[in-house]
Amino acid sequence: MISENIKEIESKIKSAAARAGRASEEIQLIAVSKTMPVELLREAYAAGSRDFGENKVQELCDKYDQLPGDIRWHMIGHLQRNKVKYIIDKVALIHSVDSLHLAEEIEKEAVKHQREINILLEVNIADEESKYGLKPEEVLPEAEKISLLPHVHIQGLMTVAPITEDPENSRIHFQKLKQLSVDIGHKNIDNVTMNVLSMGMSGDYETAVEEGASYVRVGTGIFGHRSYPTN
Repeated sequence: MISENIKEIESKIKSAAARAGRASEEIQLIAVSKTMPVELLREAYAAGSRDFGENKVQELCDKYDQLPGDIRWHMIGHLQRNKVKYIIDKVALIHSVDSLHLAEEIEKEAVKHQREINILLEVNIADEESKYGLKPEEVLPEAEKISLLPHVHIQGLMTVAPITEDPENSRIHFQKLKQLSVDIGHKNIDNVTMNVLSMGMSGDYETAVEEGASYVRVGTGIFGHRSYPTN
């Protein structure tokens, strides 16, 4: 089932890329494995998945120890400063940096572990009160400050579009994020590249690909619906 789901999603990514005149190789599928048991992640791994996204630090650390070492782990959930030290040596990319203070903590831990850390700036593109992320107008000034941290490298932007039944409703938000990345890219800030756009989830990843996504984050579409703890 998981293998079939991944193949179907990859096929749809390929079609969406073709519609946009893009090469499908430009787009990476992240299997969002939050709350999913390790056995299901092993199935996805066997089907070829190597990029996995987790929302919680403890869960990422637990799974990191149980799964193959060639997995690229993505921290896609809100990251508290006091938890950075637990994942600094485990993640390939942190998608959810939303403040200079968090970036400074990442820098501090990167120095301790002698690592270079790639990050994305999380943008609350629709200005939703319930969501984390920088407001669009805050992104450039924050990027300029974070760019001065030598071990932290901004690779691009991430957003979570508002939940909607019609993926077409997400298009305007993806377009805004893309335009913001282009505008910042034109500033030619040292230590800042805008090569990565992390946007699109199970309900709207095809639209995200059409609008320039580099990473799409798909959980339910791969693993099925989650059952969250009630306590």
